[in-house]
Amino acid sequence: MTPFKKTLLFIHRWLGFISGLVVFIVSITGCIFCFQDEIQDAIHSYRKVEVQAKPYIAPSILKAEALKGRKGATASYVYYYGIGRPAGVLVTDKKEGLLFVYLNPYTGKITHTESPASNFFIIVEYIHLYLLLPANIGTLVVGISVIIFVVLMITGIILWWPKRKSDRKRSFTIKWGGRWRRVNYDLHNVLGFYATSVAIILAITGLSISFDWMREAIYTAANLGKAHPEEKVVFKSDSLLNGKMDTTQVINKAYLSAKAASPNAEMFLIYDDAAKAGAIGVTAYAQALHYYKSDSYSFDKYTGKLLNRTAHEQKSAGMKMNNMNYDVHVGQILGLPGKTIAFLASLICASLPITGFIIWLGKRKKSKSKKVKTVVHRRTVRQHLPTDR
Repeated sequence: MTPFKKTLLFIHRWLGFISGLVVFIVSITGCIFCFQDEIQDAIHSYRKVEVQAKPYIAPSILKAEALKGRKGATASYVYYYGIGRPAGVLVTDKKEGLLFVYLNPYTGKITHTESPASNFFIIVEYIHLYLLLPANIGTLVVGISVIIFVVLMITGIILWWPKRKSDRKRSFTIKWGGRWRRVNYDLHNVLGFYATSVAIILAITGLSISFDWMREAIYTAANLGKAHPEEKVVFKSDSLLNGKMDTTQVINKAYLSAKAASPNAEMFLIYDDAAKAGAIGVTAYAQALHYYKSDSYSFDKYTGKLLNRTAHEQKSAGMKMNNMNYDVHVGQILGLPGKTIAFLASLICASLPITGFIIWLGKRKKSKSKKVKTVVHRRTVRQHLPTDR
């Protein structure tokens, strides 16, 4: 092995020790989370409703129903998840904390209420994002470990890549008939090679979810450095009208305006900013439970006046890339095949710290065994050498 590769192996090994446990936890939780929508749809009846031939209940009515009997509680987010799915209101209650209230969008009847922290898949997501540590600390630990993992994948490819063309065919397959140590070695190297490209994409999109600097880097790179200041504008309501107008129906007006402008959208998210100058934001998503293709709207919270509309087609490449981030990260950008690829890649990533540790342990034991044999050999030779008398 060349001095360069020896150095690379040293770096690869110790970075693996540093990040291995976190990489395993993040990968296995990502693996579990990939099919969370399908699993929850199968086990929770409240995630589906009977389709009725009438329009959805207005968002103001859904908010009022979700807040009923909760003194001092607030609700800023209203979701319409699509045909055959419930509506949802995110409630902040002083006593119970965050609550997600599901309602029938055709009748306004509450079908289920839960704390996000009690949902198994939300817990898995929290572990995945920040290991259930304080968010600012856990996010940093996960982020650093993911960056290290990307370095490990690259150094691993360099260390493993076969020199001779004749060895490449053998190197790209697992020798299942070999001894278990050989199989483990192949599992680490061969599966690691096949998963590398997907794993790096998952790592980058994961970092983008947690860190502004990564989102900005993707935005800048996709736009080839070109600035789009209009996409960074934060639209505000005319706060001078605060208290002077009846605003009870403005959120309904905003929703209906967005629905009329995006008639083919399947899912809607309505955000009512509580700040005096805050606007009402409506995002219309092309497909239910998918977050890539969307039209964004901002409305004055006092008059309902449209302040801005950004259709998906109008968005810059960088904005589109950041919008598709979640769908790429969980694989659903390609539908069920994409989720399967993300699942398998995450499973392989979870296995790499384990197979890598076994390889290191085997080499360590082999090294100790060689040292013992050498010492025994020397003693034996000395015992049989003739002595001067």
